[in-house]
This record gives sequence, structure tokens and C-alpha cells, in this order.
Amino acid sequence: MTTKTNAEPAGSGADGERTGRDTVRHFTIHHDGVTIPVSRGGRGRPLVLCPGLNSTQADLRELIALLRREHDVAAFDLRGHGFASAADEYTFDAFLGDLAAVLAEVHLPGDPVLVGYSLGADLAVHHASEHPGSVAGLVLVDGANPVPEPFVTGADLDEFRAMWEDLATANRDRRGTARQVSLTGREILDLNIEVDAVRSSVLDRYRRIDRPVSMVMSASIAGDDAGDVRGGSTGTGVPVSNGCCASSRTSP
Repeated sequence: MTTKTNAEPAGSGADGERTGRDTVRHFTIHHDGVTIPVSRGGRGRPLVLCPGLNSTQADLRELIALLRREHDVAAFDLRGHGFASAADEYTFDAFLGDLAAVLAEVHLPGDPVLVGYSLGADLAVHHASEHPGSVAGLVLVDGANPVPEPFVTGADLDEFRAMWEDLATANRDRRGTARQVSLTGREILDLNIEVDAVRSSVLDRYRRIDRPVSMVMSASIAGDDAGDVRGGSTGTGVPVSNGCCASSRTSP
């Protein structure tokens, strides 16, 4: 069962922070054997921000602050990211369960706009397609885009494997911080391969969504050269090669 523990508001405890006149509340959701940290603050239309692979609330803090000017924003860390606990599995369905648990427990005043970045966009589409009427709309950033061919192919497998092993090694320097990521290089590779399969049928998911969908997509995989898988960024401060299929080969 999913449970929730509320933190004290700012001025009353260490788990709250005050931004201008607004209080950002921090609380924890216990779900599927993992602990998911959630922050909520701002005023206006309810919005839930789902991060991507290798991105955390700390990485997206500037975006979150901007959104809170006009929205009641709930943001969280996926399992194995930030201050969320590590897990035994990092499958697509496991991450989808994290999102569902947050939406079930955050108790927003109305159906939220669901914003997903990279892997978070895929999670948002799947949740909305499986729970009609549960969201007011979707905003998808560099994710959930149908691709004409798999992102990870046999010809590039060794290069991707080495890249994500390097990423996992680099992530060790972030241990104990709000930007830590616990996944191994093999777990990142396996998830990207799984997402390739998920995206092969994503158009069927879109057909089941009866809410507005806005998409923001990169024009190439990374940098100026579509064949270079190591450079570039999505403009969020997270390199596109670090996220789960973090940008598309072509704009949809």
C-alpha cells in the first residue's frame, strides 16, 4: 500500500522551504518497496512534473521554480534518482508505478497538467492512456516520440554500452547528493532497449488520449551531427546522451 508522510511547513521544520510568499512542502511516498521524495509548491493550475532517466528534481530546479509562478507544482524523483531509494528493478513498468503512486497520493485540487521529460514523457503518455480523464493535458519534452527505427541497434550496441558504463562511473561522484543516480550502466542500457520496444507502439497510446498534447522535441540525437551520439544537450542542462532516448532522431 502506498503511504504518505507530510513534512512541516517552512518556519516549523527543516523539511520545508519558503519561496517568496509561498511554502514548498516536502513529503515522502512509500511505494513498492521504494521511497519517493516529493516537493510541492506554487499557486495556480495543478501540474505534475515527471523527470527522465538520469535527471532529478535538483537538475530541473530552475524549470520547477519557473512553473511554480503560475502553477501548483508537484515534482518528484524516480526510483534510484536523487533522494529516492534504490530499487531491485528499473523497468519501464516499475517507473510507471512510481508516477502512478505520486499521482494517487499528492491530492491536487483538480486534474493536473502532466509534464514529462525524456523517459518521463513516455511514462506520462502511458499513464494518460491507461487512466482516461485523469489529467487535464500533457506536455512532452524530448520523449514519447515514435521513431522509424530502434534507438539502440546492434551496430551501435558496444558504443552505447561503453557510453552508459562511463555515465554510471561518473555518477559515483554524485553519491549522497540530490543529483545521485544509482543505476548501473547495464541497467541504463537495458532500460533504453525496453523503451525502444515501448515506443514502437506509442501511436496506439496517443489514440487513447482525449486530452490536449503538446510536444517539444529536439531535431537530432545530439549536437549538430546526427551521427554523433556523445555531444549536445536538450537545453535543460541534461546531456541528451545521458537520458533514456533523450531526444529523437527526427522531429515528429
